[in-house]
Amino acid sequence: MSRETTSKPVKLSPVEGFKQASDYLRGPIAEELADDNDFFGKASIQLLKHHGTYQQDNRDTRKSGKSYSFMVRTAIPGGKLTSAQLLAELDLCDELGDSTLRITTRQGLQLHGVLKSNLRETICRINETQLTTLAACGDVERNVMCSPCPYHGDPVYDQLQTLADQLAQHLQPRTTAYHELWLTDQETEKKHLAGGGAAGHDIEPIYGPTYLPRKFKIGIGLPGDNSADIYSQDLGLLAVCKDWNVVGYNVLVGGGFGTTPSAAKTFPAIAQPMCFVSPTQAIDVATAVIKVQRDFGNRADRKVARLKYLIHNWGLERFQEKVAEYYGSPLAPPRSVHVTEINDGMGWHAQGDGRWFYGLNVENGRIKDEGSFRLKTALRVICSKLAPSLRLTPHQGLIFCDLAEDDLSYLQQVLREHGVPLTEDISPARRWSMACPALPTCGLAITESERILPSMIDQLETELKHLGLQEEIFTTRMTGCPNGCARPYNADVGLVGKALDKYTIFLGGRRQGDRLNFIYADKVPTAEVVPTLVKVFEYFKDARQAGEAFGDFCQRLGLEALRALCTTKG
Repeated sequence: MSRETTSKPVKLSPVEGFKQASDYLRGPIAEELADDNDFFGKASIQLLKHHGTYQQDNRDTRKSGKSYSFMVRTAIPGGKLTSAQLLAELDLCDELGDSTLRITTRQGLQLHGVLKSNLRETICRINETQLTTLAACGDVERNVMCSPCPYHGDPVYDQLQTLADQLAQHLQPRTTAYHELWLTDQETEKKHLAGGGAAGHDIEPIYGPTYLPRKFKIGIGLPGDNSADIYSQDLGLLAVCKDWNVVGYNVLVGGGFGTTPSAAKTFPAIAQPMCFVSPTQAIDVATAVIKVQRDFGNRADRKVARLKYLIHNWGLERFQEKVAEYYGSPLAPPRSVHVTEINDGMGWHAQGDGRWFYGLNVENGRIKDEGSFRLKTALRVICSKLAPSLRLTPHQGLIFCDLAEDDLSYLQQVLREHGVPLTEDISPARRWSMACPALPTCGLAITESERILPSMIDQLETELKHLGLQEEIFTTRMTGCPNGCARPYNADVGLVGKALDKYTIFLGGRRQGDRLNFIYADKVPTAEVVPTLVKVFEYFKDARQAGEAFGDFCQRLGLEALRALCTTKG
């Protein structure tokens, strides 16, 4: 379909030019893979994201010259994988990466430190395990998230996972470039498909030759389990259930957290309910939403290219009408269903089928052996001995599934022998905290995040215990820049890098994820972050209502009252 405008053509962003000239994500990647450089050129850097890899350099050592390596991300719908697949990724992190593996905030896995010369082998070996890096990054629909808890006694959870798998398969790019570059024997490489049709959509019937204006994210959740953070997604599917079955989904649109503080036109947004669909309509309506974004999203300015800006400019009603047009039928209004809880799956639980699962908190998702903490080795032992099926959680945890009741003692023994804290030994403050990688590998990072949040939680734990609030449950999410990869803008406490060693503190979101927080304090030095928060917790202890959560307390008081009270105390 064509655009609804007769205005003069706008100048497209350089990335759009790279995609247009790429011949469906090929570009100069093959030639540059074969050269002697340890890096890629500008066009390839952008195209490689669609193949699941980012070029990075170690910012800790930049003074000695840039040292290039690659982050390789595996897309895993709903975070569901096997022990054999995890063991293969652990092998890769040791053999070709920086010896660590990271669970992402979208239920995928990331390898860091992969050299250009090892890129093809890394991606090929991931595919040999029946996983893929295709569309884990780039201007496409990325890894589909859903509630990971394997409650097999409740058919709803399996239905969510099935839909996640179906959406991921349906929305995967169709270009053969991925297989040619990474999976085809170089000596017998076959010719790729030619053409693309008059509209350029024969090869990519959903995306077309230039794919989407920006990344697109999908999450599936339940009113009683929004662990997939569906309000933060471009497209959220909130299941409506009856008699232990999904009867349909409220379709939420326009969530997204990336923002540029220097550009007032950018902002974080919570997704809005647009319509209700039956299970059989879900994939086609999701496809229609993506196609509308494909055809009308901003391709001139990537700062405002996400779906949330199209909806902001059009209004939800006009957007819904256009989606209905693309879908080919009117859409029913959304049902009166709301999120009430989130289940991170941590701890020991009955699956409902005679088996059990255990959720292990993995701080900031980093799987490593460091000193007495040897999580990587412990996972090798558990996955080799018990071979459980696994789920990665949206809060960067790991769930061991399909266990026998007698396996718990063995699991706990292995973890303790390798210096890994059990979930039940971890404070709520740490359990519900999350950080993006930031320095030294992320090129956008302004401040530390993953490397500093654990020590901040150490301080916060001490202060909370002193206040008698050590069992209080609230989310703390930190990012090294305003792009919001760890979803800080709907958390009870959001910590966002704003300047060198300074953070913006956000308060007033909530664990359920359906409300934005507000800026409480800006450019707070690293050493003052915890003391600033402690003043608010002191008032929370004294003035909270019965059963009131921390984020709800901050929202009820509001910014001005909260600042005034804490300033007076100080």
